[in-house]
Amino acid sequence: MIRILLSVAALFLAVLAFDWLGGVPVAVSVSWPGGAAAPPLRVVVVALLVFVVVLTVVWKLASGLWRAPSGLRAYFAGRRRDRGYRALSRGMIAVGSGDYRLAQREAAEAHRFLDGEPLVLLLAAQAAQLEGRSDAARQSFTRMLKAPETRLLGLRGLYIEATRAGETAAARQFAAEAQKENPALPWAGAAMMDYLSADRSWADALAVLEQNVAGRLIDKDEAARLRAVLLTARALEIEDGEPDKARSLALEAHKLAPAFVPAATVAARTLARALDTRRAAKVLEATWRLAPHPELAAAYLHLRSGDSARDRLKRARMLENLKPVHPEGAVTVARAALDAREFDLAREALAKALRQAPTERVCLMMAELEDSESGDVGRVREWLARAVRAPRDAAWTADGLVLDAWQPLSPLSGRLDAVEWRVPAERDAIHQIDGDDLAVIAAAPRPVVEPPPMVVAAPAPEAVTEAPSPATEPEAPPAPILAEPEPAETPPAIEPEPEVPPPDDRPVETKPVIAAKSVEVRPAAEPLVVLPPPPDDPGPANGRGLARSLTPQSPFS
Repeated sequence: MIRILLSVAALFLAVLAFDWLGGVPVAVSVSWPGGAAAPPLRVVVVALLVFVVVLTVVWKLASGLWRAPSGLRAYFAGRRRDRGYRALSRGMIAVGSGDYRLAQREAAEAHRFLDGEPLVLLLAAQAAQLEGRSDAARQSFTRMLKAPETRLLGLRGLYIEATRAGETAAARQFAAEAQKENPALPWAGAAMMDYLSADRSWADALAVLEQNVAGRLIDKDEAARLRAVLLTARALEIEDGEPDKARSLALEAHKLAPAFVPAATVAARTLARALDTRRAAKVLEATWRLAPHPELAAAYLHLRSGDSARDRLKRARMLENLKPVHPEGAVTVARAALDAREFDLAREALAKALRQAPTERVCLMMAELEDSESGDVGRVREWLARAVRAPRDAAWTADGLVLDAWQPLSPLSGRLDAVEWRVPAERDAIHQIDGDDLAVIAAAPRPVVEPPPMVVAAPAPEAVTEAPSPATEPEAPPAPILAEPEPAETPPAIEPEPEVPPPDDRPVETKPVIAAKSVEVRPAAEPLVVLPPPPDDPGPANGRGLARSLTPQSPFS
């Protein structure tokens, strides 16, 4: 509608202009050989406009005829390019859907219409990879190395093919070239970190880590963790030969990751070798507050060689007070109390540990306590049976493999920082055990064993002249007489079968019947009397002055 109004307005203005030109007093004289004319001004203007339009049309026709060959070539080239890109698009979709036959056909068509296009090489390589023809894929990726814009893409493809084929040296070379071309490539930096760590070239791995941090490939927290792992691995490697350097590396790792247990243990061990037990204790205490661990407890209790078991028990109580709600503190106190022969304190600590985490290790320690304190084989076997059914304790694991100690690399995959402290998955809480019930059983006093009651048995017959018939069941031994039983109906007596004399009329050997003794049978399950659980803070035990201090101080200060 607006265009119509504008057209009408333009026509109206043209009419007004022509009308105005008719009234302008201007004379135009046109003469030529053989004649002359004096047309009006508006006729002259219209003639000039018609001449310009005709000249423009003639110019367009002439230029079009001149450019027709090149235009035709551009038209057909555009059609080929469009067909090539459509084939390329269909080929990429076929690769994504897993149809390698269609992907190969579309790659061949795209190569026919788009020769030299980098995406055509990529489509051909991916189709070959999808089909499993690694040689064809490598040829496509090798062709990409010739062009600067596709060189990194070719190196990436060759690295993947070499990794799949198990050619570690070739894959490492391609990753090194890619990192040299562009240090900010994430895959190249991660691959070089893995290769250098597998070679245990910790210094070179640290340098690559710094490049990755500078290129912002990993965040600061992850970089600090990896740096702590590499420093700890280097400190473990040179701990025996260069203890001073190992100590500085371990302390730096502990500063970067205070909750990293291996760094703290190595730092404390090297500090203890330098007779700096006070600083070693501070390192272990700082890590214990963040992540209580059995290795930290063992290192803390044995910082000073030659200490007595009671001294280690005091340090264990100090360590427990730093993290009183964690079960590892109670287990540490129980271990030190067992070594010091403080059985009451050990039972109390193990009861607390059972309420928090009734694991296999705690049940085994209860069996050890029963064996050391009383030597009761029944109770020892009872706790050993519970240990078999109890959930497993946490351990150093990597890729499903349980390790004896921490390692910087996984023994199976070789990945850096793959070892973690967790409960193994194969027996992760296979039985649900009530820790409160076990704590009550552990803290309950041992029952007093009374002597067996007197049993009055009937006199034995002088001889046995017949054997019991197979059809009749043997009689049970007489039960101990503890009280006057109530009168009951007497069951009908079973008459014995007639005696069968031996065929050779030889006398039958007789044996005296021994009276049965009363035997006290211990129940296999828990006692029926359930005592209330002990309070959280039992206070002094047996008058030995083991009450906890409200403001604990380190024994190494």
